[in-house]
Amino acid sequence: MCADMVGVHWEDQSGRGHSFTALLEDISHSGACLQTDIPLPMGAQLELQYRKAKLEGTVSYCFFREIGYWVGVQFNPDKKWSERQFRPKHMLDVKKLLHEAPPPAAARHPGSAGRAGHSSNGK
Repeated sequence: MCADMVGVHWEDQSGRGHSFTALLEDISHSGACLQTDIPLPMGAQLELQYRKAKLEGTVSYCFFREIGYWVGVQFNPDKKWSERQFRPKHMLDVKKLLHEAPPPAAARHPGSAGRAGHSSNGK
């Protein structure tokens, strides 16, 4: 999971170019999820631009939910994402988060779970 702004460029069926800014919600080696103000057609070829690099891909899904359109992009096989190439400003590393998380309460206090007269709210 992440958050960063990226430029999006795509051409419609008539060849007319469209450019706008989208919110990058998630990214992996093979694809990304964007939040946009406009829908994009399934199968549309697009280019994501960020800082000094770009990725190319195809729209794999697009649906409206609450505040905007969620657009899935499958990167072209020869243009995979790499964290060395581009690290979004706000990137959540789930592996690191799980590694640094404190142990569950039952593991911290062995034998306290299920004792009579004790509850999780201290009553």
